[in-house]
Amino acid sequence: MTEPAVEVSDLRHAYGDRVALDGVSLSVPPGEIFALLGPNGSGKTTLFRILSTMLPAPPGSVRVAGFDPAKDPMGVRSHIGVVFQSPSLDKQLTAEENLVHQGHLYGLRGPELRRRVGDALEAVGMAGRARERTATFSGGMRRRVEVAKALLHRPRVLLMDEPSTGLDPAARIDLWRHLRQVTSSVGVAVLLTTHLMEEADGADRLAVMERGRLIACDTPAALKDRIGGDVISMVSRDPAALAEALRDRLGLAAEVVDGSVRIERERGHELVVRLIEAAPGLVESVSVGKPTLQDVFIRLTGKSFETGNAAPQGARGHAAASVR
Repeated sequence: MTEPAVEVSDLRHAYGDRVALDGVSLSVPPGEIFALLGPNGSGKTTLFRILSTMLPAPPGSVRVAGFDPAKDPMGVRSHIGVVFQSPSLDKQLTAEENLVHQGHLYGLRGPELRRRVGDALEAVGMAGRARERTATFSGGMRRRVEVAKALLHRPRVLLMDEPSTGLDPAARIDLWRHLRQVTSSVGVAVLLTTHLMEEADGADRLAVMERGRLIACDTPAALKDRIGGDVISMVSRDPAALAEALRDRLGLAAEVVDGSVRIERERGHELVVRLIEAAPGLVESVSVGKPTLQDVFIRLTGKSFETGNAAPQGARGHAAASVR
């Protein structure tokens, strides 16, 4: 394929009066891992459902593997593999048997089916466990079998909804290693939804979504480079007073985000002592670190990324120092 594997142009979708997608446009080339990153309600699941033909798309707004799902949904379905968030394996069957049944749905039989089952399990590192029941597998291994199942008919596009849900960090790393092998060896485009910062950080490119809008789209490194320098986050009993003191006494662009005071600054570690001296008694702890995708989201939206958990006092990976 020389054309984009996925192309979306000014896509809009609403559930009654609630706008779920508001003019979203993006393009994913073959062989790329592309992540849709956003909190609950951002529109990423609606977009996933449209790309997988579970929701109707306006004519001309979407092309998947060269097909318009509004005009030819069966053409799209024959060229996509889908890994849903909910498990889809029969645990009483072996990995091989799960794939054989999937192959029958696509009209595959005989030697060709056996060859494809072997190739798909080999691609995700599960060929040696082909004849074991999936009930005996770990969560990460089952997820890899689901990827193999989605690749069986050799799709051009692999769609994955929250692929790391329920996986521990080691299993997540293992899954991503095999996804990389699949994209490099087969050339399939992978488009996934996620609310995990570390997962989106591993994609070739990512689209940041918020309230139905695509607010940024680039490589993770390029998005973090927009901030530059360091991010300093301070905890205080009175964050508003601390931010005001730093603005008045040091002329810094301090802002309060989710109860902590935040400053972006080159060579931020050199500023820590001055911050504490400028606001005696107001600084309880300070963290300094390089920008993360959390910081990118804050820069773009003015608030921290919402996942249902309490907002972090500092971005993940920052070095923290307590001040007493």
